[in-house]
Amino acid sequence: MAETPKEHDTSEPQLEKQIGRKAERKLRARKEKHHTAWFGLGMFGLVGWSVAVPTLIGIAVGLWLDRRWPGQVSWTLTLLIIGVALGCANAWYWMKQESRRD
Repeated sequence: MAETPKEHDTSEPQLEKQIGRKAERKLRARKEKHHTAWFGLGMFGLVGWSVAVPTLIGIAVGLWLDRRWPGQVSWTLTLLIIGVALGCANAWYWMKQESRRD
C-alpha cells in the first residue's frame, strides 16, 4: 500500500519533533556528563575533608600548646577557629576551581 501525501504530511512533523527531542537530550547529556551522583558525592567529600583536616590539625596543635604553655587564652579554641577559617577558604577555592571548569 502506498502512502498518500496527506498521511505523509501528518507523520513528518511528529518525526521531526521526536528527532529534535532526542537530539536535545543527547546534547544536554554530553554537556552534563560529569555531573553524576558520584560526582556530587565526590565534591561533597572533597569539601568536607578540606574543612575537617585543617580543623583537626588546629585542634591537635592547640591541645599540645595548651599542655606546653597554659595561659589565659585557650590555644585549642584559637587554633580551632583558625582551622575552620582555613578549611572554609580551602573549600571555597576547590568549589571555585570546579565552577571554572563548567
